[in-house]
Amino acid sequence: MRKRLILNGFSMNVVSHIYHGLWRHPDTSQVEFNNLETWVELARLLEVGKFDALFLADVIGVDPAYKGSWDTYVREAVQIPSNDSAALAAALVSVTENLGITFTSSILSEHPFSFARRLSTLDHLSRGRIGWNIVTSVSHNAAQNFGLERIVAHDERYAWADEYMDVVYKLWEGSWDDDAVLADKHAGIYADPDKVHRIYHSGKHYRVMGPHLAIPSPQRTPVLYQAGSSKRGRAFAAHHAEGTFIVANNPEGARKAIAETSRYAVEAGRDPSDLLYIQGLSFVVGSTEEEARRKSREIDEYVSFDGLAAHISRDLGIDLGRLDPDRPVDEYGIQGLQGYVRLFEEGHPGKRATVADLAQALSYNGRIVGTPEGIADELERWQDAGVGGVNVMYQRTPGSFRDFIEHVIPELQKRGLAQREYAPGTLRERLFPGRPARLLDRHPAARFRGTFTSSAGVAPSQVDTAVNWAAAE
Repeated sequence: MRKRLILNGFSMNVVSHIYHGLWRHPDTSQVEFNNLETWVELARLLEVGKFDALFLADVIGVDPAYKGSWDTYVREAVQIPSNDSAALAAALVSVTENLGITFTSSILSEHPFSFARRLSTLDHLSRGRIGWNIVTSVSHNAAQNFGLERIVAHDERYAWADEYMDVVYKLWEGSWDDDAVLADKHAGIYADPDKVHRIYHSGKHYRVMGPHLAIPSPQRTPVLYQAGSSKRGRAFAAHHAEGTFIVANNPEGARKAIAETSRYAVEAGRDPSDLLYIQGLSFVVGSTEEEARRKSREIDEYVSFDGLAAHISRDLGIDLGRLDPDRPVDEYGIQGLQGYVRLFEEGHPGKRATVADLAQALSYNGRIVGTPEGIADELERWQDAGVGGVNVMYQRTPGSFRDFIEHVIPELQKRGLAQREYAPGTLRERLFPGRPARLLDRHPAARFRGTFTSSAGVAPSQVDTAVNWAAAE
């Protein structure tokens, strides 16, 4: 029996998430994204299928990145309109018992003090089932929506993110001692003030005194995810993340990405086993190979070239709408496209990628078409490359998830690749069996445990006002 795969349902609080154009399919509820019932149905379905979590993506801006305009994004609902994923996560906590709820939040969108309190609250209410996908955002409009002229340079964003993480780690891990809460009704003492601490953070972007206003939650720090694919992004993931989301073209590509990030993890003083590598995949299931291929062709009838091209243009920062769709991409000599071209051509030996090919690749990349047995065979290949889990993407919702649960999950369970029941404990304990609910001591957040106590040289009486804050620096 193999080690099981972590399974997340991958979605977004939008009409059109990844497979653009499919919102028009008669068997999808994507246009009902504003209705809570739509999401309750999905969350409960994933729980029936024993999925580990619902993983919610998010964006906070829309740029005129395709054909020099934002018209295609609005016309085809390419991740706009987009509702708040954190608000949706809060709504789903009360209608699930075991399903983890992971949502995306950018360092741009909320101050770390209020964000830390929000996450602690959700972790309490869910009894330890919350995860956070850390993003730095790539959109100029996202930056403009939060007071900046344009998005800051790539590496500078990650330096900013490192400080953001320091602030939330200090609040989650260092502000309250484990035994601070007494809840002693007889003595009239709820918490010991000597065991609650200000954090006195003063950095380039933030100045936060503390203390954290929430008591330590079941996980203290939520499960941490990050999806950067650049060298700097992978280094950030290796330093901070417990799960990193990858979108490789094939298992060999995943193997290379995993090896690189694992090297960074060792350099950061962590163990490669500290990270779960989560590959994004979609599935078209048939009782026979021919049925599966027929269903895949039917999906293609709804796919929008413009929607896919607009999505890629935004992510790459290159307007594909200004290029001839039938011309080989290598003839343009655009540096930012070369990595994407290489990934496509590795999967299509002997074929020169055109602009149209790149756009269509978003629909086909990671799509596994076949019988339950054939799909399970493919997932074993991904696992052998080092992939520890799958973000299951959909063409129809909840139909794609239902097909996977009803037909593929039983085959995976038979092989030991999927769990039959939920283990007790928090989301972190389920993802990493045998480990505690809270972060390991070798995680960088752990360095803030016990940092702000009087025994560490920070006496509250000396620095308890903003006027005297400088005395603590």
